[in-house]
Amino acid sequence: MFEGLRFKHWQADRGGDGVLILTMDRADRRVNALSRALLDELDAMLERIVIERPAAVVVRSGKISGFAVGADLREFEGYERAGTVREEIEHGQSVFERLARLPMPTVAAIHGTCMGGGTELALACRMRVASRAPETRIALPEVQLGIHPGWGGTARLPRLIGAPKALAMMLTGRAASAERAHAEGLVDRLAEPDALLDEARNLALHPITRPFVQRATAWLTNCWPARRILAPIVRKQAAAKALPQHYPAPFALIEAWRRGGADISQRLRLEARSVAKLAATPTAHNLIRIFFLRERLRGLAGDTPHDIRHVHVVGAGVMGGDIAAWSALRGFKVTLQDREMKFIEPALARARKLFEKKLKASDHIDAAISRLTADVGGAGIAPAQLAIEAIYENPEAKQAVYRSLEPNMANDALIATNTSSIPLDELRGAFVHPQRFLGLHFFNPVAQMPLVEVVRHDAVDPVIEKRSLAWVKAIGKLPLPVEGTPGFLVNRILMPYLLEAVRCHAEGIPDPVIDRAAKRFGMPMGPIELADTVGLDVALSVGRELGPFLGLELPDGIADRVEAGKRGKKDGQGFYAWKDGKAEKPKLDSNYRAPDDLEDRLILPMLNETVACLHDGVVADADLLDAGVIFGTGFAPFRGGPVQYIRSAGAGVLREKLESLAKTHGARFAPKPGWFNSALTDRD
Repeated sequence: MFEGLRFKHWQADRGGDGVLILTMDRADRRVNALSRALLDELDAMLERIVIERPAAVVVRSGKISGFAVGADLREFEGYERAGTVREEIEHGQSVFERLARLPMPTVAAIHGTCMGGGTELALACRMRVASRAPETRIALPEVQLGIHPGWGGTARLPRLIGAPKALAMMLTGRAASAERAHAEGLVDRLAEPDALLDEARNLALHPITRPFVQRATAWLTNCWPARRILAPIVRKQAAAKALPQHYPAPFALIEAWRRGGADISQRLRLEARSVAKLAATPTAHNLIRIFFLRERLRGLAGDTPHDIRHVHVVGAGVMGGDIAAWSALRGFKVTLQDREMKFIEPALARARKLFEKKLKASDHIDAAISRLTADVGGAGIAPAQLAIEAIYENPEAKQAVYRSLEPNMANDALIATNTSSIPLDELRGAFVHPQRFLGLHFFNPVAQMPLVEVVRHDAVDPVIEKRSLAWVKAIGKLPLPVEGTPGFLVNRILMPYLLEAVRCHAEGIPDPVIDRAAKRFGMPMGPIELADTVGLDVALSVGRELGPFLGLELPDGIADRVEAGKRGKKDGQGFYAWKDGKAEKPKLDSNYRAPDDLEDRLILPMLNETVACLHDGVVADADLLDAGVIFGTGFAPFRGGPVQYIRSAGAGVLREKLESLAKTHGARFAPKPGWFNSALTDRD
């Protein structure tokens, strides 16, 4: 039916039952990223479909990886530079609206990843079928890029599943499993993976009417009075999580929905105008840049296979136990060793909670539990392809562990340390073959922090490093190669921030005031609360290791609490009292006024050490430095990372502020070498 038309990204097949199967398969890409060329081809197909009138249309993906990952962000960046974002958004809207208006049943057959524009393409179909496969995930995550859905997501999803559910999905960007999408009405049917196309074809030939309750809920929650009532409530909830001046997209999304009436054309116009405005903001520029930084980290391993099946972890404390649990969650056989079973049992209990939270289904939970084994005797050392030492921060104790591991492991096995601060040159002397040794520095909490620093030293085998990068990627983390200098990258930059916060505490500045200043800058958590969360014992150990290197003295307030058994969140008492995992913060005197330079005192030491790390070559370049600090500390993502922030604020301006602070508060604020680095003035 498409005689005379040639397509690169779509295939069409009309069966004997009259159902037309449109297969999306973008040429020269592993995934379906929706480009202008792909949409133009779909538009041409839809024009012919209106004329040919098949019995029904099914849209599916030809990619194993999934349905579609969303819009092609490289193209989107080009549109923003050219000032044509709104025109391109309206073009995509028109294509999807043509699909929505086809005079026959349309069904999207969804498997694997279905994100952003891919979900909006599915929403433009009248019905949706999703594969029950665990890798099927459906989301509209555009707010994480500083924009919001622009190809009909805000216009269609609230009218499909009701405004409260739709807004929650779009404002968080959280992905839904096939089962959850079905329960919420986003998906009409579920199918086993090998029966997905048959189920979609059957649904296309025998369309269903959505349940009355779903249709009524959708209407009621989107009518004029409901939008006026709900919008302020949702706006207040969003403001509790993010400031509008930092992250304008959620608030723009709410406003576009609030103003949207019954006419789909009017709702689409509001949506296009809003996204075009957001695309020009620094927040969107920085968040899209961070997306590409994430992709760069994922690609660092190249095609090197990790060849790791069995992981042996020594040390069942919080870090070691959680590394073991995460590795088992991600499909690896894991043995967890410590001196006695009583030290391993709490780690196994935490692992079970993690598996229950992440996996839900009892058979998947049981399978993960079976992959994680307590191993007091160290029987798992010999068969392991990777051993991770995660004991306390003592060089001699760590070296003793390496001497017990190395002779008993295969010659090509990897041995790694999770040290957070000790230079690897100080540790590698325990090895006969130091080329197999490197650092794998995870961050606490392991299940939440995406970054792993892959720490090198002069003697490490490049193949071993590549295998480590590949394994980190395989467990769903972001690998960052760093030099094995004290503190590596993240802790070296973070420690001046934490220590200055404790110094402010010692001066009598209330802890909530200190934390509020950092959060106002954009940090996800204040430094006092962060120190409690990481553990004051860990902060003390790292501070003692890094203090001399950084030229910083340990302020009062940490050692005395650790000695009193008040190590923070894990003990229920640190700087704050902790209850049910939350800090109990004291009420402030309403007359108290924070020092005018408090924010600078907290943030500028981080930026100063950022410059020093760049100068010292701790990572390969400024982009990797920004990636490491963002994913390792949560550094204000909307600012694009510390280097990007220095560029936007002006290196000269910040350097002068440091000099002023040095005069007022001491030499620890003196600008470090590297402030005249051209990377601090180059703009993307």
